[in-house]
Amino acid sequence: MLDKNSKIYVAGHNGLVGSAIWNNLKSRGYNNLVGKSHKELDLLDPVAVRAFFDQEKPDAVVLAAAHVGGIMANLRYRADFIYKNLQIQQNVIGESFRHGVQKLLFLGSTCIYPREAPQPMSEDVLLTSPLEYTNEPYAIAKIAGLKMCESFNLQYGTNYIAVMPTNLYGPNDNFHLENSHVLPAMIRKIHLAKCLNEGDWDAVRKDMDLRPVEGVSGKNTDEEIKEELKKFGITAEAVTLWGTGKPLREFLWSEEMADASVHVLLNVDFKDTYKEGDRDIRNCHINVGTGKEITIKEVAEKIMETIGFKGELRWDASKPDGTMKKLTDVTKLHNLGWHHKIEIDEGVRKLYEWYNKGICINHKEA
Repeated sequence: MLDKNSKIYVAGHNGLVGSAIWNNLKSRGYNNLVGKSHKELDLLDPVAVRAFFDQEKPDAVVLAAAHVGGIMANLRYRADFIYKNLQIQQNVIGESFRHGVQKLLFLGSTCIYPREAPQPMSEDVLLTSPLEYTNEPYAIAKIAGLKMCESFNLQYGTNYIAVMPTNLYGPNDNFHLENSHVLPAMIRKIHLAKCLNEGDWDAVRKDMDLRPVEGVSGKNTDEEIKEELKKFGITAEAVTLWGTGKPLREFLWSEEMADASVHVLLNVDFKDTYKEGDRDIRNCHINVGTGKEITIKEVAEKIMETIGFKGELRWDASKPDGTMKKLTDVTKLHNLGWHHKIEIDEGVRKLYEWYNKGICINHKEA
């Protein structure tokens, strides 16, 4: 059992998922936490990972480090998504086993499920039909990770649990216009369009200085900035988003995902994840979500309203939609004692406040 003095290594503690889990553990009084930035520890390097475990000897590990991105990145960098994620998992799970870690929590994603999976998707639909093509390499890596956890548990009696969160958004999100996930990308695009629409070039430059786009920053001319943003469907008159806006998505506030994950880390053991007497023990991972869905178009409209952009919302149907429907069945999570509280309206407002605050803080520092 983990107690308040247990040393917990959070891999990926600076990211959206890892930082939220780190903060949740702290709020519960778990202060013996270890985190290393990518510069301090390259998780792709097996020698460095082994040396780290030799030195730190953690009691528990949260594997929240991953190579992630949106639909465009998944299509373009397929080798990176499978190779880097497999390598990170191999190194961290392998060293956790060699060093006798008591508990490991592996973070995956609901993109592990088949493209045409029956809805809502229960844990048992895993590997029942083909995956969505755009993110197949990433999904296969995450399936390998959860199967590693399952297999170590069955062969060696370890206590490694895998959780599969749905689409996440929240503090420390990635707002890169090319590589971010759908909700933060929409917030930034609509924010920039509003600033252009209102002629607020000071706000546009602050944003571009904080997160340059393809080398274009707030130091470029008005025309150069306008041309660059236009490539991403951002103008003073309208925002153009990929696809039709019809796909349905489930969104979970990252701090709630962290609360669910820490709940599982502290209260759920491997034996709790399957039915006693099952002939084949498989699909022991746990979906983490809200069990509620909304169209991309409806989310975009909520963001437009929250930000106050008066222009048009357009859709480029020549671009891919991705999976049309991807709702998780969260019965297992509910039965293990956790439910979400933050709904999408509140979440969008909270994320936009965080985004705006970040621009102001960083601009003052600059």
